[in-house]
Amino acid sequence: MNNKLISKKVTALFIAGLTSAITLHPWLNANAQTATSPATTPKFTRLQDAKNFHIKGNGKAFQPNNLQQSTQPDQPDDKQFRRRGIIGWDDRIPLLSRKYPWSAIGRVQGLTAEGKGYHCTGTLISEDVVLTNAHCVINEKTNQLSQQIVFIPNVINRKVADESDIAQVENVVYGTDFTGTALESQINDWALLKLNKPIGLKYGYLGWQSLSSSTLTKNRNQYIFVGYSGDFPDTNKEQYQFFTAGRGWTASVQKGCSIVGEESNVLLHDCDTTGGSSGRPIIAIIGNQPYIVALNNAELKPNGRAVINFGVKIDFLDRFRRN
Repeated sequence: MNNKLISKKVTALFIAGLTSAITLHPWLNANAQTATSPATTPKFTRLQDAKNFHIKGNGKAFQPNNLQQSTQPDQPDDKQFRRRGIIGWDDRIPLLSRKYPWSAIGRVQGLTAEGKGYHCTGTLISEDVVLTNAHCVINEKTNQLSQQIVFIPNVINRKVADESDIAQVENVVYGTDFTGTALESQINDWALLKLNKPIGLKYGYLGWQSLSSSTLTKNRNQYIFVGYSGDFPDTNKEQYQFFTAGRGWTASVQKGCSIVGEESNVLLHDCDTTGGSSGRPIIAIIGNQPYIVALNNAELKPNGRAVINFGVKIDFLDRFRRN
């Protein structure tokens, strides 16, 4: 695959619109609205103007002392799910654990400039910073900014461990506003959400590592993909009927996917994507610690079926380390 071909694919993708990768739905439930009121409109800051923005933790993973670690995302902590057998899961397993590192994954809930609710996935990478896609906070077609954004940590079946931990986004530092070329927008489709409270001290946060493409592609079937897909769990299936909140309110986890290549600074991966997958981290376990090594942002579906998935390289985060 050459640069010209990947550029055509990226252009086609952005013409189709990245909103296919986020899920539109009614706004927050009454409890969440109460927990986050009064609503605030976040400040948006271009990368060029974010010289004083730093990420505490410098890319290291953080597990709170009182939070256990688990390698099993589908090991339930809620009595409701412990009462049943987990059978017949598809490739993706439900995230039922409130242990680390699963606790650091959450749902980015937004309200567009037009007043439409939507959601993406976000990951705590510091005590008060969440990583997601730029197109989860900026409409890539109209360039309009979201008027409200909250982060709901580790939500399972629409339940949060503590609703007072639902955090409002005060500031957004973004890599693109989608006014440049399609390829530029693809490469820089990331956003950092500064929260109004340091919930990462309670839920923990993931580190990141900027690995070479050769290293990323060499480690086939080694990555973990977590997020709030709009088609999961399918409550029409008998084994998912316990998920009464419906689709998009419980995260799914896929283990063993791959980053298969890089073209024109765009990562290509085979992790399963669908609406709501935007902002999902691609995670590697390095030295028994979870690190984000790439950021999912889109897929190309010319015939209704994905033929390639795109990812954002994570090296942009290095500029926000504290010296």
